[in-house]
Amino acid sequence: MSMMATSTRPVTGGVDTHKDTHVAAVVDHLGGVLGTASFPNRSLAHGALLAWMRGHGAVVCVGVEGTGSYGAGLARHLRNEGVVVLEVNRPDRRTRRIHGKSDDIDAVAAAQAALAGRHAGVPKAGDGIVESIRMLRMLRRSAVRARTQCANQIHTLIDTAPAELHDTWAKLTLNRLLEIADHLPTPGDMAQPATSAPWARTALAGRWHWLDDQITELDYHLDRLVPVAAPSLVTLFGVGTDTAGALLVAAGDNPDRLRSEASFAALCGVSPLPASSGRTRRHRLNRGGNREANQALWRIALVRMAHDPTTRAYVERRTKEGLSKPEIIRCLKRYIARQVFPRLGRDLT
Repeated sequence: MSMMATSTRPVTGGVDTHKDTHVAAVVDHLGGVLGTASFPNRSLAHGALLAWMRGHGAVVCVGVEGTGSYGAGLARHLRNEGVVVLEVNRPDRRTRRIHGKSDDIDAVAAAQAALAGRHAGVPKAGDGIVESIRMLRMLRRSAVRARTQCANQIHTLIDTAPAELHDTWAKLTLNRLLEIADHLPTPGDMAQPATSAPWARTALAGRWHWLDDQITELDYHLDRLVPVAAPSLVTLFGVGTDTAGALLVAAGDNPDRLRSEASFAALCGVSPLPASSGRTRRHRLNRGGNREANQALWRIALVRMAHDPTTRAYVERRTKEGLSKPEIIRCLKRYIARQVFPRLGRDLT
């Protein structure tokens, strides 16, 4: 085949991503393997990977595993170069039992999945304000967990403290314990439990206050960024900074990657799944999707059920029709997702 024919023939790429290396594969329009190669997971090597793929022909698209983790940097580079990036799932166990498991095999499978349209979808862009919100939310979530753990450790310390300390501390609330701990003197002999217990409580109190200050700072940044990213979304009844942030992160910086509001509903796990067989026609609860976004829709639904007259009237009507409260909430979540999606598209374009 001539060089001209090679440079113009359509090819599809696939990449199996890892922390240190990326294994790439290229297949032709029939799925035939044209080559595999390994590249370091470094920003300077991303260009070499794309150049290697283009050496086999005109790259139509590239299927990448792990676009939200090890493949995030590569996916951004490919998009910046005008390449269509598709997120692909790992091969299922049945396929791996038949064909085996290796990085080259997985890269070829990613390319063939992208060629056949068996991809999970267009990945999030991860290059705008929503990516910043995602990182801040991740940090806040871990800080809240650590603060709760710290408070639990203070209570556990009280339960196991020497009797004279336990009898005094057990009567105090957490806030009072934190206030007193701020003013305790530095202890002397740490070999004595009566000395080390107050010191440990002081250290835990200092950690709790540090985490609380960090959460307050993160709340300030999120309260500022979320309305900037989605000014119309936060005006919806029952939508606050936290719920709006969760929905933004689920959609990403490029919500246009979602074909319709039904796609967004499926992403949030609020689209009923068919579970029919024979003469039985039914749907079941969708337990997939982004669970944080699903929880955000659930919280919005509860707020509306408690305070929105229109929603309260809807709940009353559906209850008379025989629907249970969980069924009504599922209907409300689907309706809210239908409201949210067009606002995400307007705000982030």
